[in-house]
Amino acid sequence: MQSELLREGPSRSPLERPEPQRALSASPVLLSERLVLRAPHIDDIDALAHLANNAKVATMVSRMPHPYTVADARAFVGRAAHGGIGKAVYAITKADDGRFLGCCGIEQDASDPTRAEIGYWLGEPFWNQGYATEATQVLVDMAFRSGPIETIDARCRVVNVASRRVIHKCGFQFQGTGMVPVLAMGGPVPVEWYRLDRRTWMSLRSWGGSR
Repeated sequence: MQSELLREGPSRSPLERPEPQRALSASPVLLSERLVLRAPHIDDIDALAHLANNAKVATMVSRMPHPYTVADARAFVGRAAHGGIGKAVYAITKADDGRFLGCCGIEQDASDPTRAEIGYWLGEPFWNQGYATEATQVLVDMAFRSGPIETIDARCRVVNVASRRVIHKCGFQFQGTGMVPVLAMGGPVPVEWYRLDRRTWMSLRSWGGSR
């Protein structure tokens, strides 16, 4: 769930920090067994508008309006292209036919580049097929391998069982609860906060059998 972070201050150990340290670069293409993660572009606009215009999606993602229009999709693609919503923003697409499935992204903390938050959503026709887990694992791998990130946060609404399952499969550990504004709900909603640190990721990075 893309959201404003409820920042806490746990101790962090710089375990096997990559050198040189650098911020995440602009959306390098990422590949997995079934998916291609790439920067959103204008050819995604119609599919993006169609899939995002769903209250079941919008009410689980903090910054998505509902209804969601073609103009909203065009604006999103434009902001992604110019870095207006973070550098590492991706369209999730199928490797075999290029079909647009949804979006994901990871955003570094501007005040602490060793911390980041991940977010994702899929169109309803593609739920419960392991795509969100696969995309999240690829994005997490990229983040820990390409920059100084030591911890990644993820949040989901307390009612979002499917997103919680993805977070668990990817090794994130429960940290606490809080409230996050959801645009489509018109106010804050309860969320659960999870965190994955570099040490845990290193022990899980084969991701074997986790989907």
